[in-house]
Amino acid sequence: MVERYARKIMKDKWTQFAKYDAWLKVELAAVKAWNKLGFIPDDDCEKICKNAKFSVERIDEIEKTTKHDVIAFLTSVSESLGEESRFVHYGMTSSDCIDTAVALQIKDSLDLIIADIEALKTAIKNQAMKHKNTLMVGRSHGIHGEPITFGLVLAIWHDEINRALELIKHAYGVISVGQISGAMGNFAHAPLELEELVCQNLGLKPAPASNQVIQRDRYAQVMNALAILASSCEKIAVAIRHYQRTEVYECEEYFAPGQKGSSAMPHKRNPVLSENVTGLCRVLRSYAIPAMENVALWHERDISHSSVERFILPDGFVTADFMLNRLANLIENLVVYPENMMKNLNLTGGLVFSQRVLLELPKKGLSREEAYKIVQRNAMKVWADLQEGKKAIDENGASLYLQNLLADDDLRKALSEDEIKSCFDYGYYTKNVDKIFARVFG
Repeated sequence: MVERYARKIMKDKWTQFAKYDAWLKVELAAVKAWNKLGFIPDDDCEKICKNAKFSVERIDEIEKTTKHDVIAFLTSVSESLGEESRFVHYGMTSSDCIDTAVALQIKDSLDLIIADIEALKTAIKNQAMKHKNTLMVGRSHGIHGEPITFGLVLAIWHDEINRALELIKHAYGVISVGQISGAMGNFAHAPLELEELVCQNLGLKPAPASNQVIQRDRYAQVMNALAILASSCEKIAVAIRHYQRTEVYECEEYFAPGQKGSSAMPHKRNPVLSENVTGLCRVLRSYAIPAMENVALWHERDISHSSVERFILPDGFVTADFMLNRLANLIENLVVYPENMMKNLNLTGGLVFSQRVLLELPKKGLSREEAYKIVQRNAMKVWADLQEGKKAIDENGASLYLQNLLADDDLRKALSEDEIKSCFDYGYYTKNVDKIFARVFG
């Protein structure tokens, strides 16, 4: 329900009605500005602001003849007015109206995206606090490395999403500009003060310089910010997909009563939400390229950007909104299995402690090369023992690696039994978790 509701709100920002409504806001702001500058009489200004309206159906009908959407829009608006309609769009060019209006639509859409990201951050933070000390194995190249906690994994996700949020906020400022600068951006038919008044009325800043369009590097920054956000969201989704693998099974998506995973295999519980997020993020990234290619327009303008933006802006924002809501719900309801995390942590018979042993030996006077040789050869024995079917942990709780190390004469010359056993302490790897959390969450 939450996902559908959020998606509908974003979709409403990009309907045909929403587009023309934004256009009308710009046109009315211009009328008010001309009135303040003394050009449009008060009575005419009041009539326009009170009575101006449009019909989407009528615009479509007119456009069949004009082949020009702004002229069709202005004709529809003029039909709701009297002689005062002559002041609508005065001194403006089509892109003054369109680009300033699109800035309003993007701003409104980014407000929703920012709220979505904050909700995602909250979901991640809540899980991070819950699992701050939940032990699991850290992986490098997909291979077991050293002990970490699931909370640290989530803290990294939170920190990365927060950086994406900062990019979105920066893009918000970049795109929040308007223009009423005329056909070539030379202000020949309207003073700069008009643009300043219009933008002030709409909550925008005047573009310091524009030609016939707002420069498309601004749009490219928005779409690239969304693309980077999508990449970080996909990173999270891919991790969850791995954790849900049967051989790993450290956490999984919530599987609702009555939900089905496969038409053929009734036992299946698939990571369908995170797979869906992965696919949506691929789509979002694809919109960054055409947005950047839109930057290079001919001279003062062409309209090669227009057809691109009719796709990437509404589709991009609706997709991002849906994806963020889905990912937030996924993480909020994520089912975590600490016991399986610990089981996997012990899977390699204590090899995750190898570096700890390695670092103790130079303290005893051994060279790094000699220490590495001792530690590695005992580690390689564990791999062989595991292949032969030996238990990673014996009935007394001793790991294969610990047993091998205690039986190594060269090692025992440097380290006592207690010193070796002290290396097999999970607390050693979690001692700075609180400090890391303080950095991330303040």
